Amino acid sequence: MITALIAEDEPILAATLTAALRRQWPELSIVATCANGIEALAQAAALQPQVLFLDIKMPGKSGLDVAEELVDAWAGPAPFPQVVFVTAYDEYAVQAFEREAADYVLKPVSDERLARTVARLRQRLQDQPAAGGLEGLAAQLRALGVPMAAQRLSVIRAAVGNQVRMVPVADVVYFEAADKYVNVVTAESEVLIRMSLKELMPQLDAQQFWQVHRGTIVNSSCVLSALREEGGKMSLSLRGRPERLRVSPLYAHLFRQM
Repeated sequence: MITALIAEDEPILAATLTAALRRQWPELSIVATCANGIEALAQAAALQPQVLFLDIKMPGKSGLDVAEELVDAWAGPAPFPQVVFVTAYDEYAVQAFEREAADYVLKPVSDERLARTVARLRQRLQDQPAAGGLEGLAAQLRALGVPMAAQRLSVIRAAVGNQVRMVPVADVVYFEAADKYVNVVTAESEVLIRMSLKELMPQLDAQQFWQVHRGTIVNSSCVLSALREEGGKMSLSLRGRPERLRVSPLYAHLFRQM
């Protein structure tokens, strides 16, 4: 029996999706229906369902946050679940993450679209029973969580006392989330800017700056090596910095041997 969890804060929409899934996928067992992201994260980690239907906008944590945090919290033994995002995004955003092979259900639920999602999930569960839904999830999260277009940054302007320090983006070793700020780390110094990592990310060159954790973006040209540690964890050694950066399993594929 295939198991699933639904995270949707609107009871009518949750009931509608549940009923539609029962019609399209009778053998699917829905083991939990959660009304917020915090509950969804806890229940998904405890019940380890094979499929997650995550509303993008929920109280507590968004569906995107739940998916990313679950990757870091996942301890098995079950493979990571397939993830389906439930979204009210407009047509252009839907096209963007459909090109990235994301699964999604557009509100209001369409039986025709849900049937395609169910068929895709059945195939993935049959073809990759051991891999779970981890492969490709990074692309899904990027496509869903990043605005379609943004002006490229070349210089970071950071307030330091009564000065505004100009930090060339090319000199940045990594960016690290720090509450409502981002810590901008170069080989010589660190400064804080009042901006979220999610706001900053689309303004960076994605070919050079790689997200390696939900709270970290690294300058790929500053990575000396990636070390796979005991237990499958991975960390990076950096050019010009003594600390090591943790890599989430979601982004470990960036450091596979070519």
